[in-house]
Amino acid sequence: MGEPSAPGTPRGDRLHHPQLTTLVDTARFHAAHSPQVTAVVCEDRALTYARLHRESNRVAHAIRATGAAPGARVAYLGKESEHYYEILFGCAKSETVLVPINWRLTAPEVSHILQDSGSDLLFLEDEFGPVLDRLPTAPPKTVVRLAEGTGPAAWTAGHPDTDPALSPTPDTPVAQLYTSGTTGLPKGVVLAHRSFFAVRDALAGAGLDWIDWRAGDIALVGIPGFHVGGLWWATQNFNAGVTVASMRAFAPREAIDLIRDKGVTTACVVPAMLRMMLGEPGVEPDDFTTLRKIVYGGSPISEALLEESLALFGSEFAQIYGLTETGNTAVCLPPADHIPGHPRMKAAGHPYPGIGSKVIDGEGKELPTGAVGEICLATPAHMVEYWALPGKTAETLVDGWIHTGDAGYVDDDGYVFIQDRIKDAILVAGENVYPAEIENALERHPGVAEAVIVGAPDERWGEKVHAFVVPVAGREPSPRDLHRFLVDRLAAFKLPAAYEFIAHVPRNPSGKILRRALRDRFWNDADRKVN
Repeated sequence: MGEPSAPGTPRGDRLHHPQLTTLVDTARFHAAHSPQVTAVVCEDRALTYARLHRESNRVAHAIRATGAAPGARVAYLGKESEHYYEILFGCAKSETVLVPINWRLTAPEVSHILQDSGSDLLFLEDEFGPVLDRLPTAPPKTVVRLAEGTGPAAWTAGHPDTDPALSPTPDTPVAQLYTSGTTGLPKGVVLAHRSFFAVRDALAGAGLDWIDWRAGDIALVGIPGFHVGGLWWATQNFNAGVTVASMRAFAPREAIDLIRDKGVTTACVVPAMLRMMLGEPGVEPDDFTTLRKIVYGGSPISEALLEESLALFGSEFAQIYGLTETGNTAVCLPPADHIPGHPRMKAAGHPYPGIGSKVIDGEGKELPTGAVGEICLATPAHMVEYWALPGKTAETLVDGWIHTGDAGYVDDDGYVFIQDRIKDAILVAGENVYPAEIENALERHPGVAEAVIVGAPDERWGEKVHAFVVPVAGREPSPRDLHRFLVDRLAAFKLPAAYEFIAHVPRNPSGKILRRALRDRFWNDADRKVN
């Protein structure tokens, strides 16, 4: 279907600096042209663009002093703060690749990422020191401990704050984010600088205000920085030269206070975060008078939640859809389409200008408008590769098209509708969870003969993990036993919400598990098999 025409309203008052094509350009430009503008505010601390430039220069020099060559992986295990962004820009300026690690992961999960990425340098917040102590493998060669609120200043002391003067290209890798794997082990998605500029340029080139950045904006980053949505949103605001309001971790009361007290104008969240803020005692529309736009993604928004959110927040809403592999958003449901009850509220959105969409069948043949198949997206922001997995890369990135693993269709106006999932992913509060990872962990329990994991609808989190377990005869574990077994092996968001014991796993004549036969029972009354 290629590139459809793009609906929307042209605007001419947005911030756009087309000459910036890498994050290094971004740091240099704003330090020179708006040095005293606040780049990041976190808790009671603020960092100007001039200081962000200087401190990230020190980080870059210190990284290079360890012997890290261009392309070396640098891991970060900690929560968000201004110091996280000093490290991000320091990696960009040293031409190394930042590997942000989900701080909710267990020690074995963290170990896999460190070993797979080959990170010889790890920035570690003190809060997560116990994780390092429990690693089943050797830690990276260099571990930089960060006390909360202080950042890497002690480690970079003595290094110059001058620009390292390296000039990466838009195709130079800058980040490697890990996603849950279909085979049980997370894969490293390598993103280049261009992933953080392509959509901005597409919107500006078409004069569209689906998502925009304006002078004086203060942008709340509600999605964690180890997630592509959080990293992408923060960089968009840095590229525009506005202020990022960083939260250590999302908490609804803190988010409300931050929006009100700091005059936040834009925010990027998942729908579950909206629901949490709506549920806070004493929250009222006056808390959000400065908020003009909420960008959300990770899961669709229900009609009821949209109506409540429109009444409380009083802002525009823009839904984004994409994958880590597409460099985050590739499709957007613009504010003009956020009309309760309108059929387009069931759409993921419309591709940005210059981004193509098509639907294919199981043989790779393109299907006509309205036919359901696998959604594929062609975007200049797409990943470089899955780190050290050329076969998996070739399966997902084919001739410039990302095969999403989502089943859906495209309508006559170019809107993309998601109907189901092909790759069995479960979406828990915006986090992709793959059954194989949980099944592999469960089947290590001596009382489990076999396990099958499916996703079930959940009103708060979108979806939840449901475990079907075939117990070993005479050694049947209890749900409590299984929970205790998994809690040190899997991150909390991957843990099953319920365990159901069955006599055998349904299979077809060739022995393949009929996962859908188990999953569909939860979704039979739904008009689409995603939530």
